[in-house]
Amino acid sequence: MQVRHNAPLAPLTTFRLGGPATRLVTATTDAEVIETVREADSTGTPLLIIGGGSNLVIGDKGFGGTALRIATRGTELTGTHLELAAGEVWTDAVARTVETGLAGIECLAGIPGSAGATPIQNVGAYGQEVSSTITEVIAYDRHTGETLTLTNDECAFSYRHSRFKEDPTRHVVLRVRFALEDADGLSAPIKYAETARALGVEPGDRVPLATARETVLKLRAGKGMVLDPEDHDTWSAGSFFTNPILTDEQFTAFRERVEHHLGAEAEPPAYPAGEGRTKTSAAWLIDKAGFTKGYGTGPARISTKHTLALTNRGEATTEDLLTLAREVVAGVRDTFGVTLVNEPVTVGVSL
Repeated sequence: MQVRHNAPLAPLTTFRLGGPATRLVTATTDAEVIETVREADSTGTPLLIIGGGSNLVIGDKGFGGTALRIATRGTELTGTHLELAAGEVWTDAVARTVETGLAGIECLAGIPGSAGATPIQNVGAYGQEVSSTITEVIAYDRHTGETLTLTNDECAFSYRHSRFKEDPTRHVVLRVRFALEDADGLSAPIKYAETARALGVEPGDRVPLATARETVLKLRAGKGMVLDPEDHDTWSAGSFFTNPILTDEQFTAFRERVEHHLGAEAEPPAYPAGEGRTKTSAAWLIDKAGFTKGYGTGPARISTKHTLALTNRGEATTEDLLTLAREVVAGVRDTFGVTLVNEPVTVGVSL
C-alpha cells in the first residue's frame, strides 16, 4: 500500500483535471482497500474512491480527505464464468475474453476505466450493457462493515444506473463476476444498428468475436472515444451527458419544440425505454441546439469528433470545463425544453 500527501489527482483522470488530495492511498489488495475505507470512516475523514479515473470531474481545489486509488489485480476464468478484481483494466479484460472465445462484452471494447466501475453505472455501449452478463458483485458495505455478495437483481440495474450509484457512499466494489457465452468463436447477436452497418450484417446476426471487437474499437476511435495521449479529443470522460428518457407527455412537448425550431420535417431520434417512456439522443440535442463538433474558443471545447464529449485541449481547468457544460445544458434546455444530466461523477463541484 502506497501513501502520498498533497498528491496530484489530475494525472489519475482521463480529463487530466482537478487539484490535489490531502492524502492519496494506492491499494493493491482487497484487504488494503477495506483497511483504508474503515480508517477513513472511523475517523470521519472524507473518502474519494478512484478506479481508472475515466468518469471523474474533480474540482480545481482538489479533495480535502483521503483519495483511495483501487489498483487491485486478479482475473479468474472458470468455464464461461469470469471474476475480475475491481482494479483490473477493463479494456484488457475485454480483450482477454475475446481471445478466449467468450461472448457477451466484446462490444464494450475500448471503454476506459476499471472493472470495478462497470456495475456502478451499468456501463454500456454499442448494444451491450454489463448488467446483461454480471451475475454477482462483491462489495464492502460501509454501513455494516461487512463484505457482501450481491446478485444481479440486488444490484438494481437500469440505464446507466444501479444501487451503487443510488447511494454512492455505501458500497465499495471489490470484485465483479460475469457469465459469458461460448458461441464457437462468434459474438453475441449484434443489437446496435451502427455496429451492424459497419459490419455489413443485419441486427441479430453474429460475427467472429475479434471482428466485433475491432469494429467497435474503430467506431469509438472515430469519435475520439479510445484513449490516446496525443489526441486531445480523448482528454475527456467519453459521453459527458446521458441520453434523456422522457415520459409520453414530455416527448410530445419536445416534438413540438423540435418542429418549432427545426421545421415539421425534422424527426428527433426516439427509442422505446419502457412503458410510457421514450429515450432520445443527447448528441442530437446538443448538435441541433447549435453546439457542433469543435464548439468553443477556450481551453475546454466540444470534441472535434463527437458532440457528446467535452474535452480538455491541454490547458483547461475544471471551471473551464464546467462553464462549457453549463452553456450546453442551458442551450439545449432553452431550445428543446430538455435538461441534460451529466454522466461523470463530480467531486467538489456541480453543474
